[in-house]
Amino acid sequence: MRLAIVMPVLEEEGTVQAAVSDARPHCDELIVVDGGSRDRTVELARRAGATVVAAPRPGRGLQLRTGAAMALDAGADVLLFLHADTRLPVSARDAIERALGGRAVGGGFLVDFEAAPPLLRLGRRLVDLRTRRLRMPLGDQAQFAAAAAYARCGGFTDLPILEDLDFMRRLRRQGPISIISRRATTSSRRFLERGVVRTVATNWLIWLLFAAGVAPRRLASLYAVVR
Repeated sequence: MRLAIVMPVLEEEGTVQAAVSDARPHCDELIVVDGGSRDRTVELARRAGATVVAAPRPGRGLQLRTGAAMALDAGADVLLFLHADTRLPVSARDAIERALGGRAVGGGFLVDFEAAPPLLRLGRRLVDLRTRRLRMPLGDQAQFAAAAAYARCGGFTDLPILEDLDFMRRLRRQGPISIISRRATTSSRRFLERGVVRTVATNWLIWLLFAAGVAPRRLASLYAVVR
């Protein structure tokens, strides 16, 4: 199994070196896709040992698509999409290989929140419930896919938001989705800055409106509230 990690970044000079250093042992190739950072993100990512490529324009969906194309051209069998503020659990690679060695075409991890207050720990239980029931791990849960399944479903699309949900909905049509019980740890900064209840409620509202057919471009203004 040749595993490539694709990491989209934008203005992440404070986290990118640690993110790259933490991710490198899990993969054969690490591609950082910059969305137009004006700080030292690109320089620090290269210094930490990542291959860095610039997306044609900002947008996480386009960044992920750009990095995936590069990884596939380099011969990757498995693609793992990792946010710069998310850390993989120990033996993540082995867990992915076992998952894809069965019938699964892709999946993600359960999530934990770094330095989480009690209310956010309750939120984690809701995320676990959603993930297990719907088989829909999202971007901060380290989504992964077999290269062939990624190509068949069309990969990531250039959406302003919800690129992770859109991708997983289409990937799920290709076969079973594996939920790895080990936890990827993601930053709780967005929840703490905006408020846990407000952020969770707005997220769920956006997902429900998307499921009802509202276009992501119409929902982008709502998403700005929780970014």
